[in-house]
Amino acid sequence: MGDVIHTLPAAQLLRDAFPNAMIGWLVEERWAELLCAAGTSRRGERSPQRPLVDWVHTVDLKSWRRSLFTLPTAFTLRTGQDIAKVWNDVRAAHYDVVVDMQGAIRSAVLARWSGARVIFGAAEPRESPASLLYSRRVVVRGEHVIEHYLSLAKAVTQSALKSPNLELPRDPAAEERIGQRLRQEGLGDFAILNPGAGWGAKRWPAERYGRVAKVLAAEGMRSVLNFGPGEEVLAREAEAASEGAAKAMKCTITELIALTRRAKLFIGGDTGPLHLAAALRVPVVAIFGPTDPARNGPYGTRSVVLRNPASPTTHARNSQPDEGLLEISVASVVDAARALLRDECAGKTVSHGRRS
Repeated sequence: MGDVIHTLPAAQLLRDAFPNAMIGWLVEERWAELLCAAGTSRRGERSPQRPLVDWVHTVDLKSWRRSLFTLPTAFTLRTGQDIAKVWNDVRAAHYDVVVDMQGAIRSAVLARWSGARVIFGAAEPRESPASLLYSRRVVVRGEHVIEHYLSLAKAVTQSALKSPNLELPRDPAAEERIGQRLRQEGLGDFAILNPGAGWGAKRWPAERYGRVAKVLAAEGMRSVLNFGPGEEVLAREAEAASEGAAKAMKCTITELIALTRRAKLFIGGDTGPLHLAAALRVPVVAIFGPTDPARNGPYGTRSVVLRNPASPTTHARNSQPDEGLLEISVASVVDAARALLRDECAGKTVSHGRRS
């Protein structure tokens, strides 16, 4: 999810540079709602429900890989048919240019299979062999991954356009559903707390999120606990610790976009919903452990990043929380939240630096 959101500014820059171009995006099926609201056609004239691209092509690489190791069955036959349909659609679009933002071998192979004459990619991609499949190699600039992707897009446009204002899907039905749920819970101004993360080393203890919610509620700000598939236990643990100050709320991605637009504050670790909040310009308290906030931290919004200097920089998917992450206290998170909320009330627009 975070990778897709980090790519949005670059895609928006391409749209701004080429407003009449036919732009498609090849994305994992589970993240398609970041580009196209649920229930909306994934191809055709752009609309508020699909504001950025003309065609959303989807793949299910995880399922496809799994089917390769099964015996020939109707399931694998369906997988072959699914793959063929995707590639027939991609090649039928006759794309002139493909930009591989991800820089992985698999994404570079998919770019090559598109049939496009020109393929842009980073000169030093995430996985080095990927560069062999590019026809145009770009030396990417900047410290943050969003800046890397923007420099790729600028190489395509041959311009120095500024960072664009993002357009994410806006679905009236989802907006109404979220509004009704918030009214039912009596929630006006609220913060979103997100106890989940991609792997254990990035997860600040769920119980502490509940304690943060309890303090914020005493000061007039109630909280919604967002959680995704497999994170139900974390959400319930945080909800219990909040003693009624926070409400767990499961959303589709389209609904999460609608919910996040209404939030006054977001608190969470290095995970997709945090990057969604930043993309929507919601103030963010980011609780970082082993990943590098200079590369992956909240971008383009007012934020406070909390990270212990003892935390190593690594993407090792350890199941236990990083020890440095555990040193970040409830009090420090509450203080960061207060600072951002004060700035919101005062109308300030400055960004906050990182704290340990």
